[in-house]
Amino acid sequence: MSGDVRTLTGEAATHVILSTFRANSLLLAAGDLLGAREGLTSARWQVLGAIALAERPLTVPQIARRMGLTRQSVHATVKRLVADGLLEIAPNADHRRSPLVDLTGSGRSRYEAIDRMQAAWVNALARGLDRSDLETTARVIDELCRRLEDDRREEGGVTTSATKLNR
Repeated sequence: MSGDVRTLTGEAATHVILSTFRANSLLLAAGDLLGAREGLTSARWQVLGAIALAERPLTVPQIARRMGLTRQSVHATVKRLVADGLLEIAPNADHRRSPLVDLTGSGRSRYEAIDRMQAAWVNALARGLDRSDLETTARVIDELCRRLEDDRREEGGVTTSATKLNR
């Protein structure tokens, strides 16, 4: 079979990818609406959430990796959240040029408030869906992410799938 024709599995993967793009857009819009009451955008919520879920201070690159964001966008968001008093910066003994970012008391309070709203929202969103279907979906998306991350590491930013096509 020619390499330029999708297999049935390739077609299914393409459908997952396109659906993920659409879901991402819709989830960011929903996050903006949920966060508005606390004065947070989805981007700000993601940064606060990365630190809150880690239960420890993180560096900007660590936040970016955990949330699938660029370091530049996280850096800009962190600067705004520090200015707003929701995050604080501390020296990092392990890496002088990459300080640790942590929640302030106000940042933690805002994150906890939006987390409570998200719990009610996601419970309503998931109502009627099968838990095992959701768990399978998460496993498949996690595996696709793992493969994409492995490809990026192996080829210095160019996916092995694309590189293999050119060999």
